[in-house]
Amino acid sequence: MPIGDPSLGRAVAELLQDVAAQSILPRWKALHQSDITEKTPGDFVTIADHESEQRLTHALSRLLPDARVVGEEAVAATSSLLDGIESGLVWLVDPLDGTGNFISGSPNFAVMVALLQDGDVEAAWIYQPAHGKIWQAAKGRGAFCNGRPVIAQPSRDPGLIGAFPTRHASPEHQPVIDHWKGRTKTHLPGLLCAGVDYTRCIDGTQDLALFWRSMPWDHAPGSLILTEAGGWVGWQDGTPYRVNDQRPGLIAFSNPELLAQRD
Repeated sequence: MPIGDPSLGRAVAELLQDVAAQSILPRWKALHQSDITEKTPGDFVTIADHESEQRLTHALSRLLPDARVVGEEAVAATSSLLDGIESGLVWLVDPLDGTGNFISGSPNFAVMVALLQDGDVEAAWIYQPAHGKIWQAAKGRGAFCNGRPVIAQPSRDPGLIGAFPTRHASPEHQPVIDHWKGRTKTHLPGLLCAGVDYTRCIDGTQDLALFWRSMPWDHAPGSLILTEAGGWVGWQDGTPYRVNDQRPGLIAFSNPELLAQRD
């Protein structure tokens, strides 16, 4: 199946919804303590993460046999799987973004997949099961939510709204936080779920969002969807997002013109 084939887009969207229905939603607000473990202090993983990734890996491998699958939990076990993602066809999988929110019963979690060709994000999908929204984009073909075209909207606040999570920020990041807080009127804490924070830069909830970790499965899907909707994603120095650049301090804008305010 060619990577630009619309039937591939539909197949992956249906796959995400099916996996969520089978492996994620039945466990939302119904997890047992034995279903939850810590990968590192404060970084949780659940049975839903593992089962979702297994199902997605199997199905995506069948959709495009020439592509390899790189999933977050597989990389947690074998970090070398992340090597070479800028070469060839690669599926990036975040089986449950916002695991902490999922554990707490918050609706702000997502299932995300991106398809890379030689390091370029060619297609992306974000499914927000509790919100009932499937977002997707193909490079050069626009962004869609539940099948309808979307264009990034500014917030209704003339002073701009920004999301400023600090959980993974270090003291040296404070000048960047202060810089953008000084250029926005309303400051949100961020949702600790890139799969929702990116789309909030499309639907008018916020004008920008900062991210302090740049793991590719967290940002490849949302970056393509937001840019295809008319936004911009990159770093403080004006460099656009690339999956093999994992510097902290990634910024997502609903409008590329906001980039001028970085100086």
